[in-house]
Amino acid sequence: QVQFVESGGGLAQPGGSLRLSCTTSDSLFSQYVMGWYRQAPGKKRELVARIYGYGGKSYGDSVKGRFTISRDNASNTVSLQMNNLRPEDTAIYYCNRLPGYYSGNYYEFASWGRGTQVTVSS
Repeated sequence: QVQFVESGGGLAQPGGSLRLSCTTSDSLFSQYVMGWYRQAPGKKRELVARIYGYGGKSYGDSVKGRFTISRDNASNTVSLQMNNLRPEDTAIYYCNRLPGYYSGNYYEFASWGRGTQVTVSS
């Protein structure tokens, strides 16, 4: 069963930075469109950034210009650099593949990991 393991969260002040990482042992990683998601208390999980296997990227409007997603297919790692953090960025952050066809088969989301808590507060 595919697992993604997130790390790097913590407490940051408004305007500060954090860098999140996510890794997996899944051999199909380089083919996945990978996403960083977040879920704040009482809110639905939302996609904040995605990155394609070839490196193309897209961002949610709320994080555009502040967050940068990247990946290293050699180490099966996807990262999220978060700058100019705001209190409204406080959430549990998760990574997961986006559902789709990979290597000829359709894959849903993998089982969600524990995520990593990001808290932005002074």
